[in-house]
Amino acid sequence: MKKLFFLSLVLVTGAFTAQAQEKKAEWATLKVPQLKCWECKDRLEKYLAREKGPNDDAGILKYTINMPTATLRVQYMPSRITLDYIRTAINNAGFDVDSTKATEDSYKMLPPVCKRAEEGGGPQKGKPCNVQPM
Repeated sequence: MKKLFFLSLVLVTGAFTAQAQEKKAEWATLKVPQLKCWECKDRLEKYLAREKGPNDDAGILKYTINMPTATLRVQYMPSRITLDYIRTAINNAGFDVDSTKATEDSYKMLPPVCKRAEEGGGPQKGKPCNVQPM
């Protein structure tokens, strides 16, 4: 009986210790140069929603996209996901982020408006894409 009590006490103490060691959520700002139009924003949001998971259990808690500055602010749990993993996920969606380039196959699947400016992508003359569609 004493052994059972001691074992349960150790398990309960271990559970509280594990919860106390989880780091607080952190915010990071990532530069995504192709993120200048609504179509690109929608594509990235759909991809991030899959990465986020249904119960925020994947590690990404929140994110906001700022198109005028082409930045993505991400709140994540560093004990569950790393910033490098988030960058890789964005690269897998076809977008460059910070100093990393998109994967070639994913990049090819992007529409022309979401491609790199040096490759002829981005807003086309006379066709603004930074205005939300109706």
